[in-house]
Amino acid sequence: MSHLGQKIKDARKQKGLSQEELADSAKVSLRTIQRIETNKNEPRGKTLHLICTALQLNIEDLAVYGKEEDKTYHIALHLSVLSVIILPLGNIILPLILWMPKKNKIIGLHKVGATILNFQIIWSLITFGVIMLATLFKIMHYSGSSMLFYIVILLYLLNCSLAIGSAIKLRSGRNRSLYPSLIKFIK
Repeated sequence: MSHLGQKIKDARKQKGLSQEELADSAKVSLRTIQRIETNKNEPRGKTLHLICTALQLNIEDLAVYGKEEDKTYHIALHLSVLSVIILPLGNIILPLILWMPKKNKIIGLHKVGATILNFQIIWSLITFGVIMLATLFKIMHYSGSSMLFYIVILLYLLNCSLAIGSAIKLRSGRNRSLYPSLIKFIK
């Protein structure tokens, strides 16, 4: 049995509510609240939603049972982006391979992985567009083609610095990712 009942009890006490008051505002029976708080029953579905609404909590914040905390996996996910240096589209493929099987098993990984992948998709599209434009300029003998190749190098440096910077911040205890959240392809 999980510690979900204890978390609900702690949240109820923190809000200054009695079991009866929580039962009334959540529109569930007092016996249900008592059974949940003593871990005799585990709330699911609608009951969990009603209790979380009454306590003004997100279900995701309350129901992290079964998930583990693994900072090294988060760091590995951030650094997996660097595979783009060796493998084209490695910045999407490797993080996706690492993210998919563990996204619901490690606390916070779902959101971080989606943010990383969304940024990498946008970065890849922009970089590919600049490379294609530079190649076209080179074929057409336009003078700006060399400047576009410098822009590609700057884009690579930006991507690598965001990955390394995020990993360093995470390692030092700050959980904030440096990746901007521009367009959400993956939620």
